Amino acid sequence: MVLSKDGERVEQVVPRSSQLIRRAASDGPKAVPHVIAANIDVVFLVHAVNARPNQRRLERELVLAFDSGAKPVIVLTKSDATASDTARENTAAVSATALGVPVHVVSSVTGEGLEALLIYAARGETLAVLGASGVGKSTLVNALTGTDSQQTGAIRRGDQRGRHTTTAVDLVPLPERGWLVDTPGLRAIGLWSSGHGIERAFADIFTLADHCRFRDCKHEREPSCSVQQAIAEGRLDARRLEAMRRLVAEEAALEAEQRRSRRS
Repeated sequence: MVLSKDGERVEQVVPRSSQLIRRAASDGPKAVPHVIAANIDVVFLVHAVNARPNQRRLERELVLAFDSGAKPVIVLTKSDATASDTARENTAAVSATALGVPVHVVSSVTGEGLEALLIYAARGETLAVLGASGVGKSTLVNALTGTDSQQTGAIRRGDQRGRHTTTAVDLVPLPERGWLVDTPGLRAIGLWSSGHGIERAFADIFTLADHCRFRDCKHEREPSCSVQQAIAEGRLDARRLEAMRRLVAEEAALEAEQRRSRRS
């Protein structure tokens, strides 16, 4: 927004530079967008390093982050409560899913790795924090801001899932410069639209597809399919290809639903 000189009036609403959008989690018949945050520069995708990463969820988060126009960065919390071998194994699994995306292992308790995160706001940038309940988002926000602005809660023993402690989006100033947007823990990550999000989140598959014999290759049983060859040689996990296919199908169904809504 552009305010008047006296700060009393809004004189102009400028276009959003970025917006993090998912499909609203509702049972309604029509798809509705849910804008999680806007005008952000970096999205911290937060997971706990002491648990095996949910790769399918991470892929969805990456698609949303790439589509938002902001830079995705993965933050793995709770390093102080994780054996070193487990941390290395889980970090490697995350890096294999999020190719080319920065990955930081941190502890909100000891402060390990936090300085590296603050560098992303060195020029006054706005950072958003996205993740499921129980991964330590609110504790991370408190550690980065040097306050107790966010309530924290214990996780359940049975399934290691957390209870919601952040129930609304909060904009919190960082100590020296920049801002941090804390978002409620999201159980569902429904796609809303994907300009190039899927292509960027699965860049390895799209690069392989460029070398297939046929331009319309479906990567199934076609001859000279570079994607299937990579799977056969162990260079690509078949589950990753199936995950991409599900997201492409979800996106196509959503776009068809959006077209029907515009006509009605």
